[in-house]
Amino acid sequence: MSDPTPAAATQGPGAKAAAAEFRSAVAAIEEQVSAAIVGQREAVRGVMISLILGGHALLEGVPGIGKTSMVRAFASALGITHSRIQFTPDLMPADITGTVVLVDRPDSAPQLVFQAGPLFGSLILADEINRASPRTQSALLEAMQEGTVTIGSDTHHLPRPFSVLATQNPVEMQGTYPLPEAQLDRFLLKLFFDYPSVDELTAIVRRTTEGLAEPAPVADGAALLRMGELARSLPAASAVLDYASRSVIALQPLPGADKLVRDYVRLGPSPRGAQALSLAGSVAALIAGRNHLSYDDVRAVALPALRHRLILTFDAERNGVTADDIVNAVIRSVPEDAP
Repeated sequence: MSDPTPAAATQGPGAKAAAAEFRSAVAAIEEQVSAAIVGQREAVRGVMISLILGGHALLEGVPGIGKTSMVRAFASALGITHSRIQFTPDLMPADITGTVVLVDRPDSAPQLVFQAGPLFGSLILADEINRASPRTQSALLEAMQEGTVTIGSDTHHLPRPFSVLATQNPVEMQGTYPLPEAQLDRFLLKLFFDYPSVDELTAIVRRTTEGLAEPAPVADGAALLRMGELARSLPAASAVLDYASRSVIALQPLPGADKLVRDYVRLGPSPRGAQALSLAGSVAALIAGRNHLSYDDVRAVALPALRHRLILTFDAERNGVTADDIVNAVIRSVPEDAP
């Protein structure tokens, strides 16, 4: 079945020029990032989608495959302020958000002044986020959802654009604190970093001996905000949005659900899952040169948008069934036409 095209998708010269500028900016940014990062195409594209939407991404992979380097490369290519927070068990919430300090004034009485923490940047690298205590992890919740930080009775607005890119190591889990479901749900995408192939590893070694290229700034925060506005305004047919919603409902362990879901899913995605499919799919559509959201765009972002929103049963772990297995099976089974 061909994708339904909403009438609003008929765009004038200005809209077409904006879409072309969008694709050109994405290509330029990813080219600069690729100068510092070998391979990891899916992860690079996922981070790009998250940054365009002002969303947050959870990056997972074994040590030494470029998670931290990728974040630095994006910050350089975008020319935006960035901070790195190394999460450790003794890190306190105030170490992230900032605190109020008493400052002596030579010409007046001492005053209480808010001293901003490293969270006040446009791109935040939360390195090994699962090594911090739940209390410290929860300090990110308000920032990730509302874009603000509340200290005492005062609320401070974070800069825009604002995105958190958090990394976690899937091995060496001793002494870590798994992220609670409420915090996982605030990540727009969860991206896996693959171990490099022989050719990619050779290229990494060669770049190490020859010197690493520093990405040049090819965009800025204002351009990123404009790109996000364009993606959010992309037309989407009701049938495609309905398909995204039905895909999320199909992952709920309800009577009548697929046997794979009933047997292995304890809790399915929240409504944020459907929102992620629509938003991330709209960016994928623009990058692909489409002027409306399509079924293929929804399917293209289904894994990173939904894999971290499934809570699996013990039987799933025992039988080696992963969230990716379930999402792939369900997405293929959901018909494009509503029954």
